[in-house]
Amino acid sequence: MYHLLLAALIFIILLILAMQGLKIYTRHGQSNPVPDFYGLTLPEAASTAKQHGLRIIITDSIFLDEAPPGVIVDQIPKAGHGVKQNRTISLTLNSTQPEMVTLPQLTDISLRQALVLIENSNLNTGDISYQPSEYNNLVLDAKLGPVKLIPGEKVPKGTKIDLIVGREHGGRLTTLPDLTGLTVEEAKTTLTNSMLISGVVIFDESVITSQDSVEARVFLQSPGTGDASTIPLGASVDIWATTDQSKFQDNQ
Repeated sequence: MYHLLLAALIFIILLILAMQGLKIYTRHGQSNPVPDFYGLTLPEAASTAKQHGLRIIITDSIFLDEAPPGVIVDQIPKAGHGVKQNRTISLTLNSTQPEMVTLPQLTDISLRQALVLIENSNLNTGDISYQPSEYNNLVLDAKLGPVKLIPGEKVPKGTKIDLIVGREHGGRLTTLPDLTGLTVEEAKTTLTNSMLISGVVIFDESVITSQDSVEARVFLQSPGTGDASTIPLGASVDIWATTDQSKFQDNQ
């Protein structure tokens, strides 16, 4: 009888140990949500990762104006994604300096070619102005504000480049495009392609945020297409933009 009780006790102890081991093994394979590293400095991110049993690695660095320098601006996997312990999280750090790009040759080529080069170089087109020239639609100068730019020099990525374009004498006319329904950027591009200048841009009361200004569409222009079908090359066109769809119905 004693041996039976001893055997039963040993069996129960072994069973308990096996169950505890199974719990530990199961818990080891459990996944936990990834914390949100966005906006943290590198030391803060390292501390957060340690608290959650994770590892971090900086895999990229970009420059964003809207974020403080030296903070995390992206992560893979994203916050909330389930991962196991010791998983390495890839982080993107906001650089303290903007990325620099090489300025291409923008003069002595057509305006259309210059616009393509600016876009391909991760730059932006600024103001386009025209001045009398025997070479029509040829880029005469490229500037950053009042400073004349030299091909090959380094400028921050996303810099707006102002262009001065030649226009023939003789009062030549171009077709006045209908800008209704276009975004402000689309309207500016259309005017540039027609060798016209974007004048005043006026947003109505429906445009409140910066995102609204991106999504707003032109509902009025001056001069309008009802005033004239043609307009002198280099003339200025003012536009009014809105996010209120009813204003387009009112103009129909």
